[in-house]
Amino acid sequence: MSIDSVIDAWNQADPAAIHPTRGISEDAYRISGENQAALLSTILPAGCKVVDFGCGDGRVAIPLAGLGYEVTAADGSQVMLDRLTEAAPDVPTVLTDGTDLADQLGRKTDAVISLAVLIHHSYESAERIIEGLRAAVRVNGLLVLDWPVADEPAEGAGWISVTTWSRDRQDELCQRIGLKRLDQAGSPWPIFRAVKAG
Repeated sequence: MSIDSVIDAWNQADPAAIHPTRGISEDAYRISGENQAALLSTILPAGCKVVDFGCGDGRVAIPLAGLGYEVTAADGSQVMLDRLTEAAPDVPTVLTDGTDLADQLGRKTDAVISLAVLIHHSYESAERIIEGLRAAVRVNGLLVLDWPVADEPAEGAGWISVTTWSRDRQDELCQRIGLKRLDQAGSPWPIFRAVKAG
């Protein structure tokens, strides 16, 4: 799937299909975002500048801002950004497919989080997105990426399926673009430090 086809699918998605907890209730959906924001607050430096790429309608970005982080919500879907702005007009938004995040921000950021985004993209598209996310983060900054490894990696067949990676393929990309894998220390997501490439 191309980046644009995934964005088009999200633009057309029923809000109930965005996250499994939304099918339970709006409260369950909101609480799941609050819980993930609280977990991220144990990883990210207090009050840092953080971009939530693939923020959707703000499930994690809004509570993360409430915890004192300087959050910029970024997504390839204007529909999702409009929903976020309706709920939290003070959270700045950036329309981007991730590949041009640094240009859209116009500055480097301390951290990027991207949860439940890369899993929906092909290997080629995810690599382009990760390169764009890395380019937006200052050296020594952090990237928290929902980027799963599997013993039998497979590329997802559609926008709602899940792509998994081999550790070797991830490590090769990290080496090329300047990411150092850190100890996850209880995090469900891999954590990377932005370093000089090579």
